[in-house]
Amino acid sequence: MNENENENEDQNPGPETWWAPDRATKGDADAELVDAEFVDGPSVGDDNPDPLQQVTAERDEYLDSLQRSQAEFANFRKAVTKRESDARARAAEALVAEMLPVLDACDAALAQGVVDVEPVHKTLLDVLERAGLSRVDPNPGELFDPNAHEAVMNEPGDGGEPEVAEVLRAGFAFKLRVLRPAMVKVRS
Repeated sequence: MNENENENEDQNPGPETWWAPDRATKGDADAELVDAEFVDGPSVGDDNPDPLQQVTAERDEYLDSLQRSQAEFANFRKAVTKRESDARARAAEALVAEMLPVLDACDAALAQGVVDVEPVHKTLLDVLERAGLSRVDPNPGELFDPNAHEAVMNEPGDGGEPEVAEVLRAGFAFKLRVLRPAMVKVRS
């Protein structure tokens, strides 16, 4: 190599080095060259990353994965518990709905004067009420509620809001949900 090539190398540093202008003064031809790795940290293509950083990053990934898995499992457990609870409620509701014709038959027998049915009717009604059954039996003069009453007859009234004139068959609700609306005659 000749002297001109050495001078060009000093003026054009390679990719690993750069000029440190803060250390050089104007016109200072001997400005200090600084190794880029020490100024900017390890370069992007560094083959030896810090093992502590690697382990810390890996630990953070595993911790994040674990926390996500735990949250997903907790949500799954809640969903399964809710589904089981809903299934039990639907099964109980279906059983109670199947028992309503028996209650209707007992009511009809009592209306005909058959008193021997009264103990069975009372016991059955008590058991179902403890399970959550309630009677929907509006009084005449109450406002008609289409969510709890089924209008099967209509009679003319004063033109105001529709109201219950007569109850033809009692309705039932199970745990605040109407199983069968009360069959009523409406005055409107």
